Amino acid sequence: MLKKFTHLLQLSSFLAASLNVTQAAPDWAKDIIWYQIFPERFNNGDPSNDPTRASLDDPRNVSPKWEITPWDSEWFDRADWEKEMSYHFPDTLQHRRYGGDLQGVIDKLDYLKELGITGIYFNPIFYANSLHKYDGNSFHHIDPHFGPDPAGDLALIAEESSNPRSWQWTAADKLFLKLLAEAKARGIRIIIDGVWNHTGRDFFAFADIRTTFQKSRYARWYHIKEFDDPRTARNEFDYHGWYGFKSLPEFANDPSGNNLAPGPKRYIFNATKRWMDPNNDGDPSDGIAGWRLDVAEEVPAGFWKEWHAYIREINPEVFTSAEIWGSAANYLKDTHFASAMNYRGFAIPVKGWLIDGKITASEFAARLDQERNSHQGDTAYILQNLVDSHDTQRVASAIANRDSFPEYKNADWFDYDDGERVHARTHGYNNGPPDADGRRIWKMLTLCQATYVGAPMIYYGSEVGMWGADDPEDRMPTWWHRFDPEIHDSYQSAFKLRHAQPALRRGDFKVLETRDGSQLFAFERTLGDQRLVIVLNRGKGDVTLDGDYLDGLKVIHSTDPAANTRRLPPLSAAVFGK
Repeated sequence: MLKKFTHLLQLSSFLAASLNVTQAAPDWAKDIIWYQIFPERFNNGDPSNDPTRASLDDPRNVSPKWEITPWDSEWFDRADWEKEMSYHFPDTLQHRRYGGDLQGVIDKLDYLKELGITGIYFNPIFYANSLHKYDGNSFHHIDPHFGPDPAGDLALIAEESSNPRSWQWTAADKLFLKLLAEAKARGIRIIIDGVWNHTGRDFFAFADIRTTFQKSRYARWYHIKEFDDPRTARNEFDYHGWYGFKSLPEFANDPSGNNLAPGPKRYIFNATKRWMDPNNDGDPSDGIAGWRLDVAEEVPAGFWKEWHAYIREINPEVFTSAEIWGSAANYLKDTHFASAMNYRGFAIPVKGWLIDGKITASEFAARLDQERNSHQGDTAYILQNLVDSHDTQRVASAIANRDSFPEYKNADWFDYDDGERVHARTHGYNNGPPDADGRRIWKMLTLCQATYVGAPMIYYGSEVGMWGADDPEDRMPTWWHRFDPEIHDSYQSAFKLRHAQPALRRGDFKVLETRDGSQLFAFERTLGDQRLVIVLNRGKGDVTLDGDYLDGLKVIHSTDPAANTRRLPPLSAAVFGK
Protein backbone atom coordinates (compact mmCIF):
# COMPACT_ATOMS: atom_id res chain seq x y z
CA MET A 1 0.00 0.00 0.00
CA LEU A 2 2.85 2.40 0.90
CA LYS A 3 4.56 1.60 -2.42
CA LYS A 4 1.35 2.38 -4.31
CA PHE A 5 0.89 5.65 -2.38
CA THR A 6 4.48 6.70 -3.14
CA HIS A 7 3.93 5.96 -6.82
CA LEU A 8 0.80 8.15 -6.83
CA LEU A 9 2.74 11.02 -5.24
CA GLN A 10 5.44 10.70 -7.90
CA LEU A 11 2.82 10.63 -10.64
CA SER A 12 1.08 13.72 -9.23
CA SER A 13 4.40 15.55 -9.09
CA PHE A 14 5.18 14.54 -12.67
CA LEU A 15 1.79 15.64 -13.98
CA ALA A 16 2.18 18.98 -12.22
CA ALA A 17 5.55 19.41 -13.90
CA SER A 18 4.03 18.56 -17.26
CA LEU A 19 1.62 21.46 -16.90
CA ASN A 20 4.43 23.92 -16.25
CA VAL A 21 7.02 22.72 -18.77
CA THR A 22 7.66 25.19 -21.58
CA GLN A 23 9.08 25.06 -25.06
CA ALA A 24 12.86 24.76 -24.80
CA ALA A 25 15.57 25.47 -27.37
CA PRO A 26 18.70 23.50 -26.42
CA ASP A 27 21.67 25.78 -26.94
CA TRP A 28 23.81 23.16 -28.68
CA ALA A 29 21.28 22.83 -31.49
CA LYS A 30 22.20 26.30 -32.79
CA ASP A 31 25.53 24.93 -33.99
CA ILE A 32 24.27 21.79 -35.73
CA ILE A 33 24.37 20.99 -39.43
CA TRP A 34 21.92 18.13 -39.94
CA TYR A 35 22.21 15.23 -42.37
CA GLN A 36 19.07 13.16 -42.97
CA ILE A 37 19.62 9.45 -43.59
CA PHE A 38 17.11 6.99 -45.03
CA PRO A 39 18.93 3.96 -43.59
CA GLU A 40 18.18 1.25 -46.17
CA ARG A 41 19.51 3.47 -48.94
CA PHE A 42 22.55 5.18 -47.40
CA ASN A 43 25.36 2.60 -47.38
CA ASN A 44 25.70 -1.20 -47.18
CA GLY A 45 28.47 -1.88 -44.69
CA ASP A 46 27.67 -5.54 -43.96
CA PRO A 47 26.33 -7.69 -46.83
CA SER A 48 25.94 -10.65 -44.46
CA ASN A 49 22.84 -9.04 -42.88
CA ASP A 50 21.09 -8.13 -46.13
CA PRO A 51 17.29 -8.49 -46.15
CA THR A 52 15.81 -11.74 -47.42
CA ARG A 53 12.59 -12.40 -49.28
CA ALA A 54 11.09 -13.70 -46.03
CA SER A 55 11.85 -10.38 -44.32
CA LEU A 56 9.67 -8.36 -46.69
CA ASP A 57 6.28 -7.06 -45.60
CA ASP A 58 4.36 -9.26 -48.03
CA PRO A 59 6.69 -12.12 -49.06
CA ARG A 60 3.91 -14.42 -50.31
CA ASN A 61 3.20 -11.97 -53.12
CA VAL A 62 6.84 -11.54 -54.09
CA SER A 63 8.50 -13.61 -56.78
CA PRO A 64 10.59 -16.59 -55.55
CA LYS A 65 13.33 -15.19 -57.79
CA TRP A 66 13.61 -12.09 -55.58
CA GLU A 67 17.12 -10.98 -54.69
CA ILE A 68 18.95 -7.96 -53.34
CA THR A 69 19.29 -5.19 -55.92
CA PRO A 70 22.94 -4.30 -56.66
CA TRP A 71 23.85 -0.95 -55.12
CA ASP A 72 25.24 0.64 -58.28
CA SER A 73 22.59 -0.69 -60.67
CA GLU A 74 20.63 1.80 -62.74
CA TRP A 75 17.39 2.79 -61.00
CA PHE A 76 15.14 2.31 -64.00
CA ASP A 77 16.61 -1.08 -64.94
CA ARG A 78 14.46 -4.01 -63.83
CA ALA A 79 15.58 -7.37 -62.49
CA ASP A 80 14.03 -10.60 -63.74
CA TRP A 81 11.97 -10.99 -60.59
CA GLU A 82 10.47 -7.54 -61.10
CA LYS A 83 9.54 -8.24 -64.70
CA GLU A 84 7.93 -11.51 -63.62
CA MET A 85 5.82 -9.77 -60.99
CA SER A 86 4.52 -6.86 -63.05
CA TYR A 87 4.80 -5.10 -66.35
CA HIS A 88 4.63 -1.71 -64.59
CA PHE A 89 7.86 -0.28 -63.21
CA PRO A 90 6.42 1.32 -60.02
CA ASP A 91 4.65 -1.88 -58.90
CA THR A 92 7.77 -3.60 -57.55
CA LEU A 93 9.76 -0.70 -56.11
CA GLN A 94 8.51 -1.17 -52.55
CA HIS A 95 9.89 -4.71 -52.65
CA ARG A 96 13.39 -3.63 -53.62
CA ARG A 97 16.12 -3.81 -51.02
CA TYR A 98 19.70 -2.60 -51.36
CA GLY A 99 21.06 -3.59 -47.94
CA GLY A 100 21.81 -0.27 -46.26
CA ASP A 101 22.55 -0.80 -42.56
CA LEU A 102 24.05 0.70 -39.41
CA GLN A 103 27.53 -0.56 -40.18
CA GLY A 104 27.30 1.37 -43.41
CA VAL A 105 26.68 4.55 -41.42
CA ILE A 106 29.56 3.83 -39.05
CA ASP A 107 31.82 3.36 -42.06
CA LYS A 108 30.86 6.83 -43.34
CA LEU A 109 31.12 8.80 -40.08
CA ASP A 110 34.57 10.16 -40.94
CA TYR A 111 33.25 11.21 -44.34
CA LEU A 112 30.32 13.03 -42.70
CA LYS A 113 32.58 14.75 -40.20
CA GLU A 114 34.84 15.96 -43.02
CA LEU A 115 31.78 17.23 -44.90
CA GLY A 116 30.94 19.36 -41.86
CA ILE A 117 28.02 17.35 -40.48
CA THR A 118 27.47 17.57 -36.72
CA GLY A 119 24.02 15.97 -36.47
CA ILE A 120 22.30 12.97 -38.05
CA TYR A 121 18.55 12.56 -38.35
CA PHE A 122 17.56 8.96 -39.04
CA ASN A 123 14.33 8.02 -40.75
CA PRO A 124 12.79 5.07 -38.82
CA ILE A 125 15.29 2.45 -37.73
CA PHE A 126 12.92 0.43 -35.54
CA TYR A 127 11.94 -3.14 -36.41
CA ALA A 128 9.55 -3.25 -39.37
CA ASN A 129 9.20 -5.30 -42.53
CA SER A 130 8.48 -2.44 -44.90
CA LEU A 131 10.96 -0.29 -46.77
CA HIS A 132 9.88 2.96 -45.12
CA LYS A 133 9.48 1.52 -41.59
CA TYR A 134 6.81 3.98 -40.51
CA ASP A 135 4.76 0.85 -39.73
CA GLY A 136 6.86 -0.46 -36.87
CA ASN A 137 6.63 -3.93 -35.34
CA SER A 138 8.08 -2.44 -32.17
CA PHE A 139 9.63 0.81 -30.96
CA HIS A 140 12.11 -0.76 -28.57
CA HIS A 141 14.23 -2.69 -31.07
CA ILE A 142 16.34 -1.66 -34.03
CA ASP A 143 15.44 -3.53 -37.21
CA PRO A 144 17.35 -6.85 -37.14
CA HIS A 145 18.52 -6.43 -40.75
CA PHE A 146 20.29 -3.21 -39.79
CA GLY A 147 22.47 -5.25 -37.41
CA PRO A 148 24.89 -8.21 -37.63
CA ASP A 149 22.63 -11.10 -36.53
CA PRO A 150 19.07 -10.88 -37.91
CA ALA A 151 18.12 -14.49 -37.07
CA GLY A 152 19.39 -14.24 -33.51
CA ASP A 153 17.66 -10.91 -32.98
CA LEU A 154 14.31 -12.21 -34.21
CA ALA A 155 14.55 -15.15 -31.80
CA LEU A 156 15.15 -12.79 -28.86
CA ILE A 157 12.32 -10.48 -29.88
CA ALA A 158 9.88 -13.41 -30.04
CA GLU A 159 10.39 -14.05 -26.31
CA GLU A 160 9.32 -10.57 -25.19
CA SER A 161 6.16 -8.74 -24.12
CA SER A 162 5.25 -5.08 -23.65
CA ASN A 163 6.80 -5.25 -20.17
CA PRO A 164 10.22 -3.52 -20.39
CA ARG A 165 11.61 -6.04 -17.91
CA SER A 166 11.36 -8.63 -20.67
CA TRP A 167 13.25 -6.50 -23.21
CA GLN A 168 16.70 -7.64 -24.19
CA TRP A 169 19.44 -5.90 -26.15
CA THR A 170 19.69 -7.47 -29.58
CA ALA A 171 22.80 -7.39 -31.76
CA ALA A 172 21.24 -4.61 -33.85
CA ASP A 173 20.41 -2.62 -30.69
CA LYS A 174 23.99 -2.96 -29.49
CA LEU A 175 25.37 -1.89 -32.86
CA PHE A 176 23.19 1.22 -32.70
CA LEU A 177 24.65 2.03 -29.27
CA LYS A 178 28.11 1.60 -30.79
CA LEU A 179 27.09 3.97 -33.57
CA LEU A 180 26.03 6.55 -30.96
CA ALA A 181 29.41 6.26 -29.26
CA GLU A 182 31.35 6.43 -32.54
CA ALA A 183 29.37 9.48 -33.65
CA LYS A 184 29.82 11.21 -30.31
CA ALA A 185 33.58 10.69 -30.53
CA ARG A 186 33.47 12.66 -33.79
CA GLY A 187 31.28 15.45 -32.44
CA ILE A 188 28.15 14.19 -34.20
CA ARG A 189 24.80 13.99 -32.38
CA ILE A 190 22.00 11.65 -33.44
CA ILE A 191 18.23 12.01 -33.40
CA ILE A 192 15.78 9.34 -34.56
CA ASP A 193 12.29 9.20 -35.99
CA GLY A 194 9.46 8.51 -33.55
CA VAL A 195 6.03 7.49 -34.84
CA TRP A 196 3.66 7.80 -31.89
CA ASN A 197 0.45 7.99 -33.93
CA HIS A 198 0.35 4.54 -35.53
CA THR A 199 2.11 1.20 -35.92
CA GLY A 200 2.16 -1.64 -38.41
CA ARG A 201 -0.26 -4.56 -38.39
CA ASP A 202 2.58 -6.79 -37.14
CA PHE A 203 3.31 -4.57 -34.15
CA PHE A 204 3.21 -6.98 -31.20
CA ALA A 205 0.11 -5.41 -29.63
CA PHE A 206 -1.91 -5.23 -32.83
CA ALA A 207 -0.80 -8.71 -33.87
CA ASP A 208 -2.29 -10.02 -30.61
CA ILE A 209 -5.56 -8.17 -31.27
CA ARG A 210 -5.76 -9.71 -34.73
CA THR A 211 -5.90 -13.19 -33.21
CA THR A 212 -7.72 -12.70 -29.88
CA PHE A 213 -9.77 -9.57 -30.69
CA GLN A 214 -11.60 -8.05 -27.69
CA LYS A 215 -10.04 -10.63 -25.37
CA SER A 216 -6.57 -9.22 -26.06
CA ARG A 217 -4.93 -7.33 -23.22
CA TYR A 218 -4.09 -4.72 -25.86
CA ALA A 219 -7.69 -4.33 -27.05
CA ARG A 220 -7.86 -0.72 -25.81
CA TRP A 221 -4.55 0.30 -27.35
CA TYR A 222 -6.02 0.97 -30.79
CA HIS A 223 -8.92 2.86 -32.32
CA ILE A 224 -11.07 -0.21 -33.03
CA LYS A 225 -14.33 0.39 -34.87
CA GLU A 226 -15.70 -3.13 -34.49
CA PHE A 227 -14.47 -6.49 -33.24
CA ASP A 228 -15.28 -9.76 -34.96
CA ASP A 229 -18.49 -11.47 -33.93
CA PRO A 230 -17.70 -15.20 -33.62
CA ARG A 231 -21.39 -16.01 -34.14
CA THR A 232 -21.20 -14.93 -37.77
CA ALA A 233 -19.25 -16.34 -40.69
CA ARG A 234 -18.08 -12.88 -41.71
CA ASN A 235 -15.09 -11.20 -40.05
CA GLU A 236 -16.35 -7.78 -38.93
CA PHE A 237 -13.03 -6.66 -37.42
CA ASP A 238 -12.38 -3.04 -38.40
CA TYR A 239 -10.23 -0.21 -37.11
CA HIS A 240 -8.97 3.26 -37.94
CA GLY A 241 -5.85 3.40 -40.07
CA TRP A 242 -3.76 6.52 -40.63
CA TYR A 243 -5.39 8.41 -43.51
CA GLY A 244 -7.45 5.29 -44.17
CA PHE A 245 -4.43 3.03 -44.73
CA LYS A 246 -5.22 -0.27 -43.00
CA SER A 247 -1.50 -1.10 -42.93
CA LEU A 248 -1.10 1.71 -40.37
CA PRO A 249 -3.51 1.12 -37.46
CA GLU A 250 -3.78 4.17 -35.20
CA PHE A 251 -3.37 4.20 -31.46
CA ALA A 252 -6.48 5.07 -29.44
CA ASN A 253 -6.86 8.30 -27.50
CA ASP A 254 -8.05 8.48 -23.92
CA PRO A 255 -11.69 9.49 -23.25
CA SER A 256 -10.77 13.19 -23.15
CA GLY A 257 -9.36 13.02 -26.66
CA ASN A 258 -6.40 15.12 -25.53
CA ASN A 259 -4.01 12.28 -24.73
CA LEU A 260 -3.15 8.80 -25.90
CA ALA A 261 -4.79 5.83 -24.22
CA PRO A 262 -2.89 4.64 -21.12
CA GLY A 263 -1.52 1.44 -22.69
CA PRO A 264 0.30 2.86 -25.73
CA LYS A 265 1.31 5.94 -23.76
CA ARG A 266 3.02 3.84 -21.11
CA TYR A 267 4.75 1.76 -23.77
CA ILE A 268 5.96 4.83 -25.68
CA PHE A 269 7.35 6.36 -22.48
CA ASN A 270 9.26 3.15 -21.74
CA ALA A 271 10.61 2.88 -25.30
CA THR A 272 11.56 6.56 -25.26
CA LYS A 273 13.66 6.21 -22.12
CA ARG A 274 15.38 3.08 -23.47
CA TRP A 275 17.02 5.10 -26.26
CA MET A 276 17.62 8.26 -24.25
CA ASP A 277 19.27 6.52 -21.28
CA PRO A 278 20.33 3.04 -22.46
CA ASN A 279 22.13 2.16 -19.23
CA ASN A 280 19.18 3.38 -17.14
CA ASP A 281 21.62 5.07 -14.79
CA GLY A 282 20.41 8.66 -14.94
CA ASP A 283 23.19 9.66 -17.36
CA PRO A 284 21.78 10.37 -20.85
CA SER A 285 25.19 11.00 -22.44
CA ASP A 286 25.24 7.50 -23.98
CA GLY A 287 21.78 7.92 -25.53
CA ILE A 288 20.29 9.75 -28.48
CA ALA A 289 20.29 13.55 -28.54
CA GLY A 290 16.64 13.80 -29.44
CA TRP A 291 13.70 12.96 -31.64
CA ARG A 292 12.01 13.91 -34.89
CA LEU A 293 8.31 13.11 -34.52
CA ASP A 294 6.27 11.95 -37.48
CA VAL A 295 2.76 13.36 -38.17
CA ALA A 296 3.04 15.28 -34.91
CA GLU A 297 -0.20 17.19 -35.39
CA GLU A 298 -2.18 13.95 -35.39
CA VAL A 299 -1.10 13.06 -31.85
CA PRO A 300 -3.05 14.81 -29.03
CA ALA A 301 -1.43 17.95 -27.64
CA GLY A 302 -1.91 16.72 -24.07
CA PHE A 303 0.30 13.75 -24.80
CA TRP A 304 3.05 15.93 -26.22
CA LYS A 305 3.06 18.16 -23.12
CA GLU A 306 3.30 15.18 -20.82
CA TRP A 307 5.90 13.43 -22.99
CA HIS A 308 8.07 16.54 -23.19
CA ALA A 309 7.98 16.94 -19.42
CA TYR A 310 9.07 13.32 -19.11
CA ILE A 311 11.95 13.44 -21.59
CA ARG A 312 13.26 16.73 -20.22
CA GLU A 313 13.54 15.08 -16.84
CA ILE A 314 15.72 12.44 -18.49
CA ASN A 315 17.76 15.00 -20.44
CA PRO A 316 17.04 18.75 -20.04
CA GLU A 317 18.99 19.40 -23.26
CA VAL A 318 16.97 17.01 -25.44
CA PHE A 319 16.09 18.19 -28.95
CA THR A 320 12.64 17.53 -30.42
CA SER A 321 11.50 18.41 -33.92
CA ALA A 322 7.92 18.15 -35.18
CA GLU A 323 7.01 17.29 -38.75
CA ILE A 324 5.05 20.44 -39.57
CA TRP A 325 4.33 21.60 -43.10
CA GLY A 326 2.46 24.75 -42.17
CA SER A 327 3.32 27.64 -39.87
CA ALA A 328 4.79 26.03 -36.78
CA ALA A 329 5.12 28.73 -34.11
CA ASN A 330 1.77 28.35 -32.35
CA TYR A 331 1.95 24.58 -32.54
CA LEU A 332 5.37 24.51 -30.90
CA LYS A 333 4.16 26.74 -28.09
CA ASP A 334 1.09 24.58 -27.49
CA THR A 335 2.93 21.23 -27.51
CA HIS A 336 6.36 22.25 -26.12
CA PHE A 337 8.34 20.99 -29.08
CA ALA A 338 11.76 22.60 -29.36
CA SER A 339 11.87 22.76 -33.15
CA ALA A 340 10.21 21.78 -36.41
CA MET A 341 11.13 20.81 -39.94
CA ASN A 342 11.08 24.30 -41.39
CA TYR A 343 9.07 23.80 -44.56
CA ARG A 344 6.97 26.95 -44.23
CA GLY A 345 9.69 29.25 -42.95
CA PHE A 346 12.51 28.17 -45.28
CA ALA A 347 11.91 25.43 -47.84
CA ILE A 348 8.76 26.91 -49.37
CA PRO A 349 9.99 30.51 -49.79
CA VAL A 350 13.39 29.27 -51.00
CA LYS A 351 11.69 27.20 -53.68
CA GLY A 352 9.41 30.09 -54.62
CA TRP A 353 12.23 32.59 -55.11
CA LEU A 354 15.65 30.99 -55.36
CA ILE A 355 14.61 27.87 -57.28
CA ASP A 356 11.46 28.70 -59.26
CA GLY A 357 11.93 32.46 -59.54
CA LYS A 358 8.15 32.84 -59.20
CA ILE A 359 8.11 35.36 -56.36
CA THR A 360 10.07 38.59 -56.02
CA ALA A 361 13.05 39.20 -53.77
CA SER A 362 10.97 41.48 -51.55
CA GLU A 363 8.24 38.86 -51.20
CA PHE A 364 10.91 36.30 -50.37
CA ALA A 365 12.23 38.58 -47.63
CA ALA A 366 8.72 39.15 -46.29
CA ARG A 367 7.97 35.43 -46.11
CA LEU A 368 11.22 34.74 -44.28
CA ASP A 369 10.58 37.57 -41.82
CA GLN A 370 6.99 36.59 -41.13
CA GLU A 371 7.78 33.02 -40.18
CA ARG A 372 11.05 33.70 -38.38
CA ASN A 373 9.57 36.48 -36.25
CA SER A 374 6.58 34.34 -35.28
CA HIS A 375 8.74 32.12 -33.08
CA GLN A 376 9.49 32.78 -29.44
CA GLY A 377 12.93 33.06 -27.84
CA ASP A 378 15.74 31.31 -29.68
CA THR A 379 13.54 28.81 -31.51
CA ALA A 380 14.30 30.26 -34.96
CA TYR A 381 17.98 29.43 -34.45
CA ILE A 382 17.34 25.69 -34.16
CA LEU A 383 14.65 25.14 -36.77
CA GLN A 384 15.69 22.48 -39.29
CA ASN A 385 16.17 24.43 -42.52
CA LEU A 386 15.64 21.81 -45.20
CA VAL A 387 14.94 22.08 -48.92
CA ASP A 388 14.13 18.42 -49.58
CA SER A 389 13.46 15.18 -47.73
CA HIS A 390 12.14 11.65 -48.12
CA ASP A 391 8.70 13.24 -48.70
CA THR A 392 9.66 15.52 -51.60
CA GLN A 393 11.52 15.54 -54.88
CA ARG A 394 15.24 16.08 -54.43
CA VAL A 395 16.52 19.63 -54.56
CA ALA A 396 18.44 18.96 -57.79
CA SER A 397 15.22 17.81 -59.47
CA ALA A 398 13.30 20.80 -58.14
CA ILE A 399 15.94 22.97 -59.78
CA ALA A 400 15.92 20.96 -63.02
CA ASN A 401 12.12 21.42 -63.22
CA ARG A 402 12.03 25.07 -62.14
CA ASP A 403 10.39 26.14 -65.40
CA SER A 404 8.05 23.15 -65.65
CA PHE A 405 4.31 22.80 -64.96
CA PRO A 406 3.52 26.46 -64.18
CA GLU A 407 -0.19 25.74 -64.62
CA TYR A 408 -0.14 23.32 -61.70
CA LYS A 409 1.89 25.26 -59.14
CA ASN A 410 -0.16 26.77 -56.34
CA ALA A 411 0.60 29.80 -54.21
CA ASP A 412 2.92 27.88 -51.91
CA TRP A 413 5.10 26.49 -54.72
CA PHE A 414 5.90 23.45 -52.64
CA ASP A 415 2.74 21.34 -52.60
CA TYR A 416 3.86 17.89 -53.67
CA ASP A 417 0.30 16.75 -54.16
CA ASP A 418 -0.01 19.10 -57.11
CA GLY A 419 0.94 18.67 -60.75
CA GLU A 420 4.65 18.39 -60.05
CA ARG A 421 4.00 14.86 -58.83
CA VAL A 422 0.66 13.83 -60.29
CA HIS A 423 1.53 14.91 -63.81
CA ALA A 424 5.25 14.14 -63.77
CA ARG A 425 5.07 11.08 -66.01
CA THR A 426 2.73 12.55 -68.59
CA HIS A 427 3.91 16.15 -68.72
CA GLY A 428 7.61 15.78 -69.36
CA TYR A 429 9.10 15.81 -65.88
CA ASN A 430 12.87 16.19 -66.19
CA ASN A 431 14.29 13.24 -64.27
CA GLY A 432 17.83 14.29 -65.03
CA PRO A 433 20.43 16.72 -63.70
CA PRO A 434 20.11 20.50 -63.58
CA ASP A 435 21.60 22.47 -66.48
CA ALA A 436 24.53 24.87 -66.08
CA ASP A 437 22.34 27.68 -64.73
CA GLY A 438 20.66 25.15 -62.43
CA ARG A 439 24.01 24.17 -60.96
CA ARG A 440 24.69 27.84 -60.21
CA ILE A 441 21.34 28.06 -58.42
CA TRP A 442 22.19 24.87 -56.50
CA LYS A 443 25.40 26.46 -55.20
CA MET A 444 23.54 29.63 -54.25
CA LEU A 445 20.96 27.60 -52.37
CA THR A 446 23.67 25.73 -50.46
CA LEU A 447 25.23 29.00 -49.37
CA CYS A 448 21.81 30.36 -48.41
CA GLN A 449 21.24 27.32 -46.18
CA ALA A 450 24.62 27.82 -44.53
CA THR A 451 24.14 31.52 -43.80
CA TYR A 452 20.46 31.97 -42.89
CA VAL A 453 19.01 31.76 -39.37
CA GLY A 454 18.41 28.16 -38.35
CA ALA A 455 20.16 24.83 -38.68
CA PRO A 456 20.88 23.63 -42.23
CA MET A 457 19.60 20.13 -42.97
CA ILE A 458 20.48 18.26 -46.14
CA TYR A 459 19.06 15.01 -47.43
CA TYR A 460 21.53 12.16 -47.87
CA GLY A 461 23.25 12.20 -51.26
CA SER A 462 22.51 15.83 -52.12
CA GLU A 463 26.17 16.60 -51.57
CA VAL A 464 27.30 13.95 -54.06
CA GLY A 465 25.02 15.32 -56.77
CA MET A 466 21.94 13.10 -56.59
CA TRP A 467 18.69 14.02 -58.27
CA GLY A 468 15.32 12.27 -58.24
CA ALA A 469 11.59 12.89 -58.42
CA ASP A 470 9.27 12.51 -55.44
CA ASP A 471 8.89 9.17 -53.63
CA PRO A 472 10.05 6.59 -54.66
CA GLU A 473 12.74 8.24 -56.84
CA ASP A 474 13.91 10.37 -53.91
CA ARG A 475 14.92 7.18 -52.06
CA MET A 476 17.52 5.84 -54.46
CA PRO A 477 20.69 4.35 -52.95
CA THR A 478 23.46 6.90 -52.48
CA TRP A 479 25.48 7.52 -55.63
CA TRP A 480 28.87 6.76 -54.15
CA HIS A 481 29.80 5.54 -57.62
CA ARG A 482 28.73 8.81 -59.31
CA PHE A 483 30.35 11.34 -57.01
CA ASP A 484 30.14 14.99 -58.14
CA PRO A 485 33.23 16.74 -56.68
CA GLU A 486 32.09 20.26 -57.63
CA ILE A 487 28.74 19.97 -55.85
CA HIS A 488 30.38 18.23 -52.89
CA ASP A 489 32.88 21.06 -52.57
CA SER A 490 30.11 23.66 -52.59
CA TYR A 491 28.47 22.00 -49.58
CA GLN A 492 31.71 21.32 -47.74
CA SER A 493 33.06 24.86 -48.17
CA ALA A 494 29.74 26.46 -47.18
CA PHE A 495 29.54 24.32 -44.06
CA LYS A 496 33.16 25.10 -43.19
CA LEU A 497 32.30 28.80 -43.40
CA ARG A 498 29.31 28.34 -41.07
CA HIS A 499 31.40 26.51 -38.48
CA ALA A 500 34.09 29.20 -38.64
CA GLN A 501 31.73 32.16 -38.26
CA PRO A 502 29.71 32.29 -35.00
CA ALA A 503 27.54 35.07 -36.42
CA LEU A 504 26.11 32.63 -38.98
CA ARG A 505 24.99 30.28 -36.24
CA ARG A 506 23.97 32.65 -33.46
CA GLY A 507 23.93 36.17 -34.87
CA ASP A 508 21.12 38.65 -35.44
CA PHE A 509 19.52 38.87 -38.87
CA LYS A 510 18.56 41.94 -40.88
CA VAL A 511 17.49 42.42 -44.49
CA LEU A 512 19.67 45.13 -46.05
CA GLU A 513 18.34 45.39 -49.58
CA THR A 514 15.98 43.78 -52.07
CA ARG A 515 15.75 44.60 -55.77
CA ASP A 516 12.77 43.04 -57.46
CA GLY A 517 13.83 44.06 -60.95
CA SER A 518 17.24 42.41 -60.81
CA GLN A 519 16.18 39.85 -58.17
CA LEU A 520 18.83 40.74 -55.59
CA PHE A 521 18.56 39.91 -51.90
CA ALA A 522 21.08 41.12 -49.30
CA PHE A 523 21.11 40.50 -45.56
CA GLU A 524 23.50 40.73 -42.65
CA ARG A 525 24.35 38.52 -39.69
CA THR A 526 25.85 40.24 -36.65
CA LEU A 527 27.18 38.98 -33.34
CA GLY A 528 29.03 41.36 -31.05
CA ASP A 529 31.54 43.20 -33.22
CA GLN A 530 31.37 40.56 -35.98
CA ARG A 531 29.41 41.50 -39.07
CA LEU A 532 28.87 39.50 -42.25
CA VAL A 533 26.89 40.52 -45.32
CA ILE A 534 25.40 37.92 -47.67
CA VAL A 535 24.23 38.93 -51.14
CA LEU A 536 22.36 36.65 -53.57
CA ASN A 537 21.76 37.53 -57.21
CA ARG A 538 18.92 35.39 -58.59
CA GLY A 539 18.79 37.50 -61.73
CA LYS A 540 20.14 36.65 -65.18
CA GLY A 541 22.47 39.63 -65.37
CA ASP A 542 25.32 41.20 -63.41
CA VAL A 543 24.34 43.48 -60.55
CA THR A 544 26.28 46.48 -59.32
CA LEU A 545 26.76 46.51 -55.57
CA ASP A 546 26.61 50.19 -54.64
CA GLY A 547 25.15 50.00 -51.14
CA ASP A 548 27.23 51.45 -48.31
CA TYR A 549 26.59 48.28 -46.33
CA LEU A 550 29.68 46.77 -48.01
CA ASP A 551 32.04 49.56 -46.91
CA GLY A 552 35.17 48.14 -45.33
CA LEU A 553 34.28 44.56 -46.25
CA LYS A 554 35.73 42.08 -48.72
CA VAL A 555 34.64 38.80 -50.28
CA ILE A 556 35.38 35.90 -47.93
CA HIS A 557 33.30 33.28 -49.76
CA SER A 558 31.46 33.14 -53.07
CA THR A 559 29.85 30.75 -55.52
CA ASP A 560 31.55 32.56 -58.43
CA PRO A 561 35.21 33.66 -58.31
CA ALA A 562 34.35 36.81 -60.28
CA ALA A 563 32.35 38.25 -57.37
CA ASN A 564 33.71 41.39 -55.70
CA THR A 565 32.46 44.36 -53.67
CA ARG A 566 31.34 46.16 -56.81
CA ARG A 567 29.88 43.39 -58.95
CA LEU A 568 28.02 40.14 -58.49
CA PRO A 569 27.66 37.87 -61.54
CA PRO A 570 24.27 36.37 -62.47
CA LEU A 571 22.99 33.42 -60.44
CA SER A 572 25.67 33.76 -57.80
CA ALA A 573 26.05 34.59 -54.13
CA ALA A 574 28.82 35.96 -51.95
CA VAL A 575 29.63 36.50 -48.30
CA PHE A 576 31.44 39.70 -47.31
CA GLY A 577 33.37 40.26 -44.12
CA LYS A 578 36.54 41.79 -42.73
